[in-house]
Amino acid sequence: MLKVLVSRAARVSTSRNHNAFAAFCFSSRCVHSLQFATVEAEEVSGSKPAEVLNLVQGKWVGSSNWNTILDPLNGDSFINVAEVDETGIQPFVESLSSCPKHGVHNPFKAPERYLMYGDISTKAAHMLSLPKVSDFFTRLIQRVSPKSYQQAFAEVYVTQKFLENFCGDQVRFLARSFAVPGNHLGQQSHGFRWPYGPVAIITPFNFPLEIPVLQLMGALYMGNKPVLKVDSKVSIVMEQMLRLLHTCGLPVEDVDFINSDGKIMNKLLLEANPRMTLFTGSSRVAEKLAVDLKGRVKLEDAGFDWKILGPDVHQEDYTAWVCDQDAYACSGQKCSAQSLLFMHENWSKTSLLSKMKDLAERRKLTDLTIGPVLTVTTDSMLEHVNKLLEIPGSKLLFGGRPLEDHSIPSIYGAIKPTAVYVPLEEIMKDKNFELVTKEIFGPFQIITDYKNSELSVVLDALERMHNHLTAAVVSNDPLFLQEVIGKSVNGTTYAGLRARTTGAPQNHWFGPAGDPRGAGIGTPEAIKLVWSCHREVIYDYGPVPKNWEIPPST
Repeated sequence: MLKVLVSRAARVSTSRNHNAFAAFCFSSRCVHSLQFATVEAEEVSGSKPAEVLNLVQGKWVGSSNWNTILDPLNGDSFINVAEVDETGIQPFVESLSSCPKHGVHNPFKAPERYLMYGDISTKAAHMLSLPKVSDFFTRLIQRVSPKSYQQAFAEVYVTQKFLENFCGDQVRFLARSFAVPGNHLGQQSHGFRWPYGPVAIITPFNFPLEIPVLQLMGALYMGNKPVLKVDSKVSIVMEQMLRLLHTCGLPVEDVDFINSDGKIMNKLLLEANPRMTLFTGSSRVAEKLAVDLKGRVKLEDAGFDWKILGPDVHQEDYTAWVCDQDAYACSGQKCSAQSLLFMHENWSKTSLLSKMKDLAERRKLTDLTIGPVLTVTTDSMLEHVNKLLEIPGSKLLFGGRPLEDHSIPSIYGAIKPTAVYVPLEEIMKDKNFELVTKEIFGPFQIITDYKNSELSVVLDALERMHNHLTAAVVSNDPLFLQEVIGKSVNGTTYAGLRARTTGAPQNHWFGPAGDPRGAGIGTPEAIKLVWSCHREVIYDYGPVPKNWEIPPST
């Protein structure tokens, strides 16, 4: 499905924007020269390293502390990131502290800024629709978070469509209020969406453009002043995007951008005390932040995501392809990646597994359909495979070996797409369940099968899991769908023949369920939930009734 989306998007974008690309000129700068950019994506290398700066109080600044990023494909030192140390956080603290709790704008203050952000979104969406601009960001993403061109382009495409969704009046529509008649003449209650004011955004490496842009713009739309931290390995992408947004009218003081390690960012959060922090990343860090920040967080943390193939077997080739995409696209480095596949016994009798094996084995490093794993080493992943193979009845279905003939540095991982079969009854044993459901952020999945009489066991497995982000129920049997959906939790669940776990576009909610701290992304509902709170204003103008007298004390 994602491949269809990308190919269609590419055709539409190219045909629609050919003339616009030739003609469009913004702020007296010709777009085709990419004058917002400070790097050439394909030239970033060990021989021509790029630099990434910080943005604070409207100024781009360096640091005395430079972190050297290694090229994930060959180990060269190819990006130098100006990372803020403990002595450099004070300007960021002061910048956040300068924003009041009522925000930079709200329904009663500077409402023209809602319109301004509609205009910024219009210009930025147009910029990203231009072939040379979208290609620039696609290739820059590939350099720092290696994935196929189609996968990287899909990230740019989703970001561009998101910005289109919030052009014109759509930003102020996010702040739509409501009124309820009161108890007497002159009384009305009005509900408003209210900003938090100073906020923080922390995003991971795997989607260097899409996640930070969607969350950043949501925060800005609602009137907040954010400080943004992106994983230093990929922060060059968002640095360049901020420069693009500035050319589209984003006031340079509206966003601070910091590069630092986790310890320094934690210190900044404790000293600046933002009213709300959005964190996307590991569950371990998420839980620490929740404690440190006294619950003032929204989380989109780890995803151990499941897929259930129902009893009705359809479209074997298509199902195998979607399973391959869900498990191994972006080398499995998606929080929505397929981690555990439950196959009904009817599917076990088909050639599904052999087709999945064939699809996995056609992935190659040369086109980045398989590539480096940035947070888990090869040894760690293979050690996990070996532990699983000690479980009685388990077996290696395919993969389980390091990639060959590459120069990926040893600090990263490099293994072939891997699947391990574990019997359902063994998965459910207390001594195995934690091991089997451990998220491996790489090209790896567990596969098992079940009988009709064991669906309740599968549902019990879902209940025992801790993460509830995405899921897929592959079936067109309405009673089966009703049973599984009614007894599961995952916040983004795809159901039906074409169900998948990955490839979420910008037009529906993406986020976990079952946790009051859960954050969504992409939709008006997600933006309002994450980046605003409810404020009620009760008007009571009178008149006071004639002949009113002071009543007895109560």
